[in-house]
Amino acid sequence: MQVRFPIPPRISQTLGKLLPLLFLFFLSDALAQNSSRSAVQELKQAQQAFDRGDFTAAAHTFEQARLANPETKEAWRGLILSYLNIGNIPKALGLAREAASRWPEDGETRHLMGFVYFKSGQPEPAIQELLHATRLMPNRYEPQLDLALAYLSTKQYLAAGEPLETVVRLKPELALPRILLGRAYLNTNRTLPAIREFKKALSLDSKIALGHYHLGYAYESLGRNPEAITEFRKELTLHGDNAEVSYRLGRALLDSGKTQEAEVQLRQAVRLVPENADAQCALGKSLIELGQPVEAIEMLRKAASLNPQDPSPFFLLARAYGKLRKQEESAKALLQFAELKKRQEELGGMAFRPN
Repeated sequence: MQVRFPIPPRISQTLGKLLPLLFLFFLSDALAQNSSRSAVQELKQAQQAFDRGDFTAAAHTFEQARLANPETKEAWRGLILSYLNIGNIPKALGLAREAASRWPEDGETRHLMGFVYFKSGQPEPAIQELLHATRLMPNRYEPQLDLALAYLSTKQYLAAGEPLETVVRLKPELALPRILLGRAYLNTNRTLPAIREFKKALSLDSKIALGHYHLGYAYESLGRNPEAITEFRKELTLHGDNAEVSYRLGRALLDSGKTQEAEVQLRQAVRLVPENADAQCALGKSLIELGQPVEAIEMLRKAASLNPQDPSPFFLLARAYGKLRKQEESAKALLQFAELKKRQEELGGMAFRPN
């Protein structure tokens, strides 16, 4: 059985698609237990309903199978997964707890228990269950991957590294775990190992979603803008409009002095996600450099309203007003910048450092 936690946008998959072989698992176990032909047929009908997306019918049939033979683990698992897909998480959680108490040392059951906890918005107990599952099934990559995803969801990047390294060792042919491992490395200031993993992932699957984006981001963090620009452009070519990719590409172009190209990408980022304050601010900066201070002021005011604690828009506003010879407004914006910068430093945040 392969269950997965939701993972970063455009990589996640539906639970139903991640469990295409569920029937094969429970059918083999049922036969091993010498179940009757009718019991096996009932499980098969439940799985067929699950596969076609009729989760209500699947839940009904799995429940019948469970009541007829409470020791059939596969009926419990199918029932729990059906309720998850219906959206009845409390019911799924209650059944998962009951199953885990019935089979406390069954790795698949503890794995599923962890998944249900995660779906119910309880990542910490999910992590504990998945840790238990990895100990019970040390040579299975699926619980290791799900454990890593649970860590990543709570921004425990350092902790996520170990299970992801295990997944890469057990299943070196999979691209996605290498992307996730690269993200874990990148978020713990291990940029060169991150680049290695992103490159390996792309060698395994050159079209994996956000693969070129993550590699570009890593290059950008090292100031290697030409390489970053190449990767961001590849991502957009492969996967179309993406506000974050357009923003990062625009930033890299802007930092490389390619202001007109940067403006195009930053406008696209703002069009796709108008509430992105960083994109609004970067677009304002590009407009100042292109000699369009009036429109720049509009963008920068919007950025400041979206993120009032960020000093960056005010520094750029001072520049824009200065180009219009509005010295009073420029001085006022510069004063706001200084106040916010001081407050940010006092709170331990990273102060804006204008180029």
